[in-house]
Parts: sequence; structure tokens; C-alpha cells
Amino acid sequence: MNIHTQPQRTPAETALIDAFGDRLSLLPGDGAVMLKRDDAIEAIKHGLPTRRVESWHYTDLRRLLNTVPDFDPAAAAKAIAPIVDGSTVLAMLNGVSSAKAPVVEGVSVQRLSEKLTDGSIAPDLAPYGSDDAIGALNTAFVADGYFIDIADGAELEKPLELQNLQAGGQTHVRLPVRVGAGAKAVIVERQAGEGVALVSSVSQLVLGEGAEVTWLIVQEQPETATHLAQFKAHIGKNAKLTLFVMNAGGRLVRQEIVIKTTGEGADFKLRGINLLAGDTHTDVTMVLDHAVPHTTSTEVIRNVVTGKARGVFQGRINVHQYAQKTNAKMACNTLLLSDDGEFSTKPELEIFADDVVCGHGATVTEIDHDHLFYLMARGVEEKTARGLLVKAFVAEVIEEMDDETIVEALEARLDEWFVTHG
Repeated sequence: MNIHTQPQRTPAETALIDAFGDRLSLLPGDGAVMLKRDDAIEAIKHGLPTRRVESWHYTDLRRLLNTVPDFDPAAAAKAIAPIVDGSTVLAMLNGVSSAKAPVVEGVSVQRLSEKLTDGSIAPDLAPYGSDDAIGALNTAFVADGYFIDIADGAELEKPLELQNLQAGGQTHVRLPVRVGAGAKAVIVERQAGEGVALVSSVSQLVLGEGAEVTWLIVQEQPETATHLAQFKAHIGKNAKLTLFVMNAGGRLVRQEIVIKTTGEGADFKLRGINLLAGDTHTDVTMVLDHAVPHTTSTEVIRNVVTGKARGVFQGRINVHQYAQKTNAKMACNTLLLSDDGEFSTKPELEIFADDVVCGHGATVTEIDHDHLFYLMARGVEEKTARGLLVKAFVAEVIEEMDDETIVEALEARLDEWFVTHG
């Protein structure tokens, strides 16, 4: 007889389970929401994922998440200036949304705590798979966020910046967004803070027919924070989604991207930059389902690794049997600036259709010494020359953005990182 025993819980697992018991009476939700919360904490009780779980092979969460900070009711984060001047800001400060949201024509904003209380958000709390550890953590503890509905045909004149800011402790937020048919918007998701923190954030986007959205995720947590995030999107008929992700902080970071094309003519573009320094670990994992015919996607990831930092990009593209005429391309390029740094890349294609154009590629390299010599021969000192080459490597991705104000704003964030880590 084989006897299977549950491994002894880690301090982090024990802390999460105890915190749930302590906070349950404070969490909003009707019966349906509470059932989802109970299921979520049961998943955590079975243990955080380890290397044995394929999708977590490069990020052993059970080992890497050593401790979990307590909830800190005294933590007082403050809203910050938006990345793009003039943006409309919706702030969540230590997991609490504002009771009075700014009025934007064509946009309906509701506090997520209200959607939890009346149970209308309960179906969205379901996990997307058996290994959905981030979804389970968020579902168990989420108490607030924003539900945003952009009306059919609306065109937002200014970017909408969603600020998730923390000042220590635990923060768990959720951001469901529906974009109506033919609507156009730029949405910035800002993740930042200070202090020792555990942050979980789940963004859910549904694009109606012909909608066009540019969504920027700028993650600049301190090197004392664990940041666990998901971005999930359904792209409708002839809709276009451009997702830009910049990771420039955090001690332990896992950013999951889960995309599904649900209508013919859907187009998805992912552009990502991972700026990794110190003794940190950053994992970007993407799963893209081409589920219908005549859809396109391109993914380009650029990584810069210094110090003892460790990085991961896992990208899996699934082309379903019905999804003929799919065109999908993926590339991941890494610049290693340290002998102690490392980056793992795992591109995957799973194709069940026979009339498709799909491909992927990955490179890892150091600074080109010929290019370095060229600059130094023209009087540029070595440190400055290295900085110029590294910036050019990642700025190429930023410059693909159509909006010049967005390009300038992102380049400013890039320059700030290089001042500290360059």
C-alpha cells in the first residue's frame, strides 16, 4: 500500500492560511463569492507550486516565497503623478479604491468591493487552470479594485492610469475591464510601492468587436516586495490589443499573461522589457490561445540582466484545430551583463491546424565588443558607451509604440532605471 503524505507546510503557506482565517469576516462577498474564496484557500492548503509543476518549473514559488508579511492597516500609500501627463488616474492605495472616481465620458467605473458584495463578480473569480496559484491567492484575499466599462464607440482622449500602490504589508486587487465594440483606449496599469510587501493583482480585459486598446503594465516595486500578477484578455472580432510590459523592480516577480482570440480578425501584440538587477527573480509566463481562424499575434521580449538577477520567459502559443490561417511569431532576446546573472527561455508552439504561419526564436548574448570599440574609438568613455548600447537594445521595443507621448514617458522610466542600476 502506498501512503501519500502532505508535505509539511512552509512558513509562508502557514501564514497565508492563518491570515485567511483572521480576515474572513472583513472580506466582502455574498454566498457565491465566499464559496470561491473557500475553494481558493483550499488550493493554497494543498501547497504552493514547486518545480514539479511544469508551468512553474523555473519559479519554485514554494521555495522562493520564504515569508509573508502581515496585513498592515496603518500602511498609507499615496497617489503619484501619472506616467503620461494629463492621464485620468484611478488609484488603489494599499488595496482600497477611491469612493469617488473621476468622471470620464463614455466610461463607467464601479468599486470592486460593491461587485463582491452583491456577488455579480463571482463567475470571474474562477481559476483558469489547475495550476492557477496567483488566481487562488487573489481570490482568497481580494477586497477591492475597480470594475470599468467603456461604452461602445467611445474614444478616450486621455490615457486611463490604474495605480496599484502599496506602503508595506499585503495588497490584493482585481481590475475587470470591458471595452465595447468600436471603442478605443489607452490604459496604464501602474504597480509600485515601498516597504516589505506581498502584492497580488489580476487584470481581466474583454474587447468587443472592432475595439482597439493599448495596455501598458509598468511594474516598479521595491526589491523588498513580492509581486504576483495576472493579465487575462479575450479579444473579439477584428479587435486589436497591444500589451506593453515593463518589469523594473521587485524581489520576486511573476507576471502571467493569458490571452484568447474569440473572434476572427483579432490581433494581439506583446512587447516586453525586463530590467533585472541585484539578487532578484522575475518570471514572465504567457499562454496565448488562437481559438478561431484568421487571427494574428507577435510577441517581442527584450531582457537586460545584471548582478545576480535571474529571469524567465515562458511563452506558449496554442493554435486550435479550427484556427486556420493563424499567423503567430514570437521572439525573446536577452543581454547578459554579468557572469552571475542568468535567464531561462522556454518558447512553445502547439499547433493542431494545418494552414498556419508560426515561428519562434530566442537569443542570449553579451555586449558586442565591435560596437563598444566603435564608440570608444570616437571618444566615448567605456561606461557611457556600454550604457548607450544597452539602452538602444531595449529602446527599440519602446519606439514601436505609435504614440510619441507614450514613447517619451516609457523612455523616461527606462532612464530612471539606468541611473540607479546602469
